[in-house]
Amino acid sequence: MSTFKNILFDLGGIFLNIDYQKTEQAFIDLGVKDFGQLFSQQFSNTLFESLETGKITPNDFYETFRKETNTTLSNEAIQHAWNAMLLDFPEERLLWLERIAQQYPVYLFSNTNLIHYQSFIKKFEQTFPQSSFNDYFRKAYYSHELGLRKPYPKSYLKIMELENLDPKETLFIDDTPKNIEGAQEAGLQTILLNNGRTVLDLGL
Repeated sequence: MSTFKNILFDLGGIFLNIDYQKTEQAFIDLGVKDFGQLFSQQFSNTLFESLETGKITPNDFYETFRKETNTTLSNEAIQHAWNAMLLDFPEERLLWLERIAQQYPVYLFSNTNLIHYQSFIKKFEQTFPQSSFNDYFRKAYYSHELGLRKPYPKSYLKIMELENLDPKETLFIDDTPKNIEGAQEAGLQTILLNNGRTVLDLGL
């Protein structure tokens, strides 16, 4: 790896533990047997892409989800199942992030949506009431606010433009292969952090 000056981090699987199976199972329990064909770590259908790029509201999402799945589930039931994947913020990773942020300008880029955002921010504040998650970064970018999502190269390039960063001098760390591929197309340096590895295993 060549020298980098900035680090752009993913959120889920990096600082926030995620279990996609918990959401899939929660929807199966609600009668949505094919949820894995609608959304997974590797794939999002049009409805979920629209939610994650802020093109539709949560209420629009709930209504369309009921139509696509031919169910009469309440907004609350859908929300609860959708949020089931969101687990915890391991404190040791946040302490690591604090240290790294003293050495490099650090940024966040997460594919997320307003429903998840409100849930994990509340979860963080309940666990670490003296801290603000977004304050760990020079800037935290969320797809539903940016209007762009990974793995599309233009999403990374938009952040590079907004922050006046050189892609060649920016390291992107994510746990999803296709997001890494998109970042590489955009010219960023990358590290794929999967198979049980965490930021604590990085030699930074």
